[in-house]
Amino acid sequence: MSTFESNLRRRRVELQFRKVTQQILRYPPWMYVVGLGLLSFISYMLLRPQAMRIGVPPLFYSDPSDSTESYPIFPDASTANLISVQATRQKAVVGAFKHAWKAYERDAMGSDEYHPDSGEGTDFSGDGGIGYFIVDALDTMHLMGLRSEYERARQWIQDELSFKRNGMYSTFETTIRVLGGLLSAYFLTSDPLYRERAIELGERILPAFNTPSGLPISTINLATIEDMQGGLRGGMGMAHGNIAEVASLQLEFKYLAEIAKNETFWRKAENVMAVVNKALPENGLAPIQIDIYGGSFIDSEIRLGSRGDSYYEYLLKQYLQTDRTEPIYKKMYDTAMQGVHDKLVQKTPTKGLTYIAPLTPQRLLKGGKTWKTGNRQEHLVCFLAGSLMLGATTSGALSQGVSLPPLPEELTPQGRRDWKTGVELLETCMRTHETATGLSPEIVTFGTDPEGSDRDWYIQDSSMVRGGSPPYDARYMLRPETVESLFIAFRLTGDPRYRDYAWNIFSAIEKHCKLQTGGYLTVLHVDQTPVRRFDQMETFLMSETFKYLYLIFGDSSVLPLHDVVFNTEAHPFPIFKPSIKPGFF
Repeated sequence: MSTFESNLRRRRVELQFRKVTQQILRYPPWMYVVGLGLLSFISYMLLRPQAMRIGVPPLFYSDPSDSTESYPIFPDASTANLISVQATRQKAVVGAFKHAWKAYERDAMGSDEYHPDSGEGTDFSGDGGIGYFIVDALDTMHLMGLRSEYERARQWIQDELSFKRNGMYSTFETTIRVLGGLLSAYFLTSDPLYRERAIELGERILPAFNTPSGLPISTINLATIEDMQGGLRGGMGMAHGNIAEVASLQLEFKYLAEIAKNETFWRKAENVMAVVNKALPENGLAPIQIDIYGGSFIDSEIRLGSRGDSYYEYLLKQYLQTDRTEPIYKKMYDTAMQGVHDKLVQKTPTKGLTYIAPLTPQRLLKGGKTWKTGNRQEHLVCFLAGSLMLGATTSGALSQGVSLPPLPEELTPQGRRDWKTGVELLETCMRTHETATGLSPEIVTFGTDPEGSDRDWYIQDSSMVRGGSPPYDARYMLRPETVESLFIAFRLTGDPRYRDYAWNIFSAIEKHCKLQTGGYLTVLHVDQTPVRRFDQMETFLMSETFKYLYLIFGDSSVLPLHDVVFNTEAHPFPIFKPSIKPGFF
């Protein structure tokens, strides 16, 4: 039997199971006792928990925009064609990954960064690289079944990777990319090599937390670990940090603590959240700047883009990672999302596009301050669409098992609100791909004048002459946030339009970012063709963008959302009940 036939047969068995379990879920227990007798009642009680646990979806899903249309998950007449189309798309994504990896391996193997046009690699330290690119891409290779590429990468990690580099490294980036990549590889393969290297790296990062407040310093010298045990000396960095970097290390250090059986990793990460929670304003919205020494926020912008984004992402994911055993994170997440809806959610005056505005503090002449609402949204903010939808079906659900997509009666009022905003925000993010290239700009500005242009958004300073430098806002840096939200949206709805959106984005990347000699480049202006490009291929193309594209076109049983959480670099970790007793509730 071919792989295709095997997968198809398995899907048909799944559908039959769903039919049976949905019938079970329709009726209350007393009807089984009365109508079918004790044996049926026992069967009901045995099967119902399993059905609820896996979140058995209905056989038909409805459009998230409240359309009255319904569609079968697998229409009988076109099942084979449906699977064939998605398999072809998935194969194309694998081909793109191989195209990028082959060039990197040829030109820059071992380097932290890669510049495909010049065929060169660079490191974050003059003392050599610490595997940023390789480790970040490792789990994607494994998922795609690229055995030979994976084995060569593993060999490099075993033989060449060294963390004894005398240079300053970002605590945050090293944690989410390198530590996160090693932890994910261990989760997927159980290879002890990755566990050992993850523990070593974690121990080298730990001194970053030796500040008066316990908040981690922004940069650290991994080589001089023995000189930093005393705290703020040696390789420590600046005193001001940002909330995303400070409070987006927890998924990694908690999972590391679990596999290393080392409570120190857990307590260091957990203490950060206790300090942040104490400093938060009542509305749960965190200014992006925080005093590392004192543990208090500094007057600064509130935004869900750069320097703020993953803090909010990790509130929900910390609650989910430990199997909902730490309700404090649900409380912090729910409070923050209420604040987002009260202060940040905006709509354009003409077409009603939903976007997330930043807030900027302004001093008043007579003392005090006020907050100015902006009208710009970074591409980074598009993560929130999927996060809201995931939150609606977990934190905002009345029980752990919801339909696909969730029915209104299965969600709390907050869950229904968050689901609606998530769907609308994702549509806005897709609208920003309506450019000459089909790629979304780094930052869009939304119109606020009802009498203004018919177009609700534009790229600021996009009138720049062709010979000049394009504005930063106009570039596309191979970012994954919209694709990430499309992946989550598809997993939670089964709606094929999200796959089609993802395919359109991938096609645009192939057309405008791909370098024929190998690799992919940043596009400097998404609304100008032919494109001008910048010689940079970010590691998140390999770890996030291609991974989410691969997963959205594949079987949803691979890394199901009820079994894993993805860190902010798209490295999957398991959901587990912690063996370490949480100390922050």
